[in-house]
Amino acid sequence: MLRFLPLKLGRLYRCLKLLLVVGLFVILLMNTHNLFASFQKNELTDRRFINLNKCPACFGTSWCRKFMNGQVSFETWGRLRFLDVFNVKNVYFAQYGEPREGTRRVVLKRLGSNQELADIDQKICKRATGRPRCDLIQAMYKTEFARLNGDVRLLTPEVVEGWSDLVHCPSQRLLDRVVRRYAETKDSGSFLLKNLKDTERMQLLMTLAFNPEPLVLQSFPSDEGWPFAKYLGACGRVVAVNYVGEELWSFYNAPWEKRVDLARQLMDIAEQLTNNDFEFALYLLDVSFDNFAVGPRDGKVIVVDAENVLVADKRLIKQNKPENYDVWYESRFEECDKEACLSFSKESLCSRVTVDHNYYAVCQNLLSRYATWRGTTGGLLHDPPAHISKDGQLEALLDECTNPKKRYGRFQAAKELREYLTQLAAASSSAMAR
Repeated sequence: MLRFLPLKLGRLYRCLKLLLVVGLFVILLMNTHNLFASFQKNELTDRRFINLNKCPACFGTSWCRKFMNGQVSFETWGRLRFLDVFNVKNVYFAQYGEPREGTRRVVLKRLGSNQELADIDQKICKRATGRPRCDLIQAMYKTEFARLNGDVRLLTPEVVEGWSDLVHCPSQRLLDRVVRRYAETKDSGSFLLKNLKDTERMQLLMTLAFNPEPLVLQSFPSDEGWPFAKYLGACGRVVAVNYVGEELWSFYNAPWEKRVDLARQLMDIAEQLTNNDFEFALYLLDVSFDNFAVGPRDGKVIVVDAENVLVADKRLIKQNKPENYDVWYESRFEECDKEACLSFSKESLCSRVTVDHNYYAVCQNLLSRYATWRGTTGGLLHDPPAHISKDGQLEALLDECTNPKKRYGRFQAAKELREYLTQLAAASSSAMAR
């Protein structure tokens, strides 16, 4: 009897696959008319589709002319609306064209799931009218997003503190930077909030509260060397950012030399976001293989999901001197049976000058044997060559960076790991040049 169990399971698996294929075929038949219509129509010119009709309860309008002129269009699969059920994050690939520059690939984001967007609408309505449904445009003028009218000179910490990770512990210096670099206004460059139009102020605050990723990309732009995707613009509730390349996960089984180079860059990103001349520490609270991408030409690693970035102003911490501000903060390692787990205290990140969080996040969730993603373990640096495995130095540094045995051991391990990976990458480049 038991001999036939594998056969029955195999037959069951094939039946399930057949049912899935048949089901997809039925869906295609039922959506044949919509299928052809989707390929013929550019839905990104539809005001309701991009939720332009909900502004100022939106993310901006700087790219609306490009959308309305048909310069932005979905790539093939993005045009099929019945596939949206699989696109929970509402992230799409599109083509953007300029007459003299040709077309290039961009990424479009709604910055949240359909449910999250519906929830924010309900919250706006309830705060304004007490009911879950209402005229959203009128309701916006009765919420906290409209309280900062033209008489308010600055966006201050007490108004927005805790609205999102970006402003969990904001300084005036950070908020001035956010306002000055706000890209959804024609008069950017001033940190004075009163220089923004009423609708622009509401859009800025709406973005800050719902998903501050666009503000992170604008405030710490790639043009100035920050490791984030380039912000392009917005129309309604669709934001456009530059397409970077394939996600980091695609390189999980790349040649060893390539993975070493990527690992080195990841540690460099951790260092740059922790220690920089601007004295802003940008802590990555959501670190996974999907949140980084690699450029196809230069091989550069870039952060492509910046929603959960906490910014601490080290200059303010040194000035205010909260309790234990000058005591080095060590993130505590905790084993977890889920993917991309991290243990951290936002209060500690906001009140310490020296913090090892970014090293811990990169080592645990991306590089070390503790990293788990999509059913795999071992991290990006899995299965090193025999001579490196025998040496043991890499494994020891990764372990100490993830789960330190010595006090402040992660700080030293991160420094030595960066140096070691740089040496390995240099050795690989020399070998290839011969």
